[in-house]
Amino acid sequence: MTISRDLTNQTNVNPSLRTMQITTMSMLILAGLVNNLDRSALSIANSMISEELHISAAGMGVLMSAFSLVYAFSQLPIGIILDRLGARLVLGWGLIVWSSAQVFCGLANSFSHLFIGRALLGAGESPHYPASAKAVSEWFSAEKRGGPTSLFLIAGTIAPALAPPLLTFLMLSLGWRWMFMVLGGIGIALGIAWLTFYRNREDFDSKLGSLHGDAVSLHSKLSLREWGGLFRQRNTWAMVFGSAGVIYMIWLYMSWLPAYLQHERHVSLALTGWLAAIPYALGTLGQLSCGTLVDWLVRRGFSISASRKLPICAGLIGAGVATLFAAYLPTTTGALIAISVSMFCIYFANVGTWALVGVMVDTRLVATMGSLLTFGGYLGGSAAPIITGILVDQTGSFAFALSISAVLAFAAALIYLFGIKLDGSSAK
Repeated sequence: MTISRDLTNQTNVNPSLRTMQITTMSMLILAGLVNNLDRSALSIANSMISEELHISAAGMGVLMSAFSLVYAFSQLPIGIILDRLGARLVLGWGLIVWSSAQVFCGLANSFSHLFIGRALLGAGESPHYPASAKAVSEWFSAEKRGGPTSLFLIAGTIAPALAPPLLTFLMLSLGWRWMFMVLGGIGIALGIAWLTFYRNREDFDSKLGSLHGDAVSLHSKLSLREWGGLFRQRNTWAMVFGSAGVIYMIWLYMSWLPAYLQHERHVSLALTGWLAAIPYALGTLGQLSCGTLVDWLVRRGFSISASRKLPICAGLIGAGVATLFAAYLPTTTGALIAISVSMFCIYFANVGTWALVGVMVDTRLVATMGSLLTFGGYLGGSAAPIITGILVDQTGSFAFALSISAVLAFAAALIYLFGIKLDGSSAK
């Protein structure tokens, strides 16, 4: 799969539109890599920071949740801000803010400093996924958004796959503080590049015409009444609660997988960096597979609803079963295989949720609906590091924490299956 092939397979595509599609997706992938490397840094440096600053497992869980909780509540205003101001300004400045927070974490000398830095990181990163969904909905028609959606989400598995070996190397070479500061500097540079080169679609409409045939609707500003109306819809709440089950599992693994391998499976720090990359490599395949499958199902005559719900539910059930195996298999090899299968499945489902966001509301509401999806996901996900840390402190094992994640994945599958109802007019 190549970006140019996936993004230019359009009928009668204007060359300027093709250029913007490729530019947009390339920069979104880079932003996603920086985003996920930044949020992975604390879990990679977990043991070293805990030892230097005398932080317990429960305390480290609080630090990880400081990011996800602030990230979750920042979604409530960020969606309407994005739908009113556009992705260029909001994501560009978001990159600069969260990268500056990453530099601040590298300078931290106490638990409270890290807490502030992680909270600012969560606030700064909050526009990323809703802005990405908005950009895709603006530049791609509804029936062709599955592939681009999987591409902007793919960084969510590539970065955590790269993070253990790459960040472990930086940490052992430069120290954990410089690891944070190098990542922050790269993000600031990318934020400036996004502000320089990206343009909202409305800036091109006079030259390209309307991609969706609804330019007036796209350019009209979202009202507070429309924003509030989303909370009265059953689909909105199904997305919020369903996403909580998806992100809980993702955030559990992202926060605790290196520590799990070191403390539960007695893997060395150097080897952990390589073994922790394997599940995320499988997660990357899951992301790409789902995006391709969604578009294929639509071409085969499946409804917009079924083409999204089937992958979501199948992925959640598969992830739950595999996580239960990981919790209780006696060997490190067996547990790593089970975790890898779980990561394939949960990221497969995650792409389906974002593909669903892209078609369940009008294009100009996509960022708002995406922010509500992320709000629910990270509200649930913020509990994963704390609950896991407390359980590990009390039981000395990750088995019960993994079992809770599996149960939540099964519950999320039921919510998506029975809670989401789309009609033929949903995709716009």
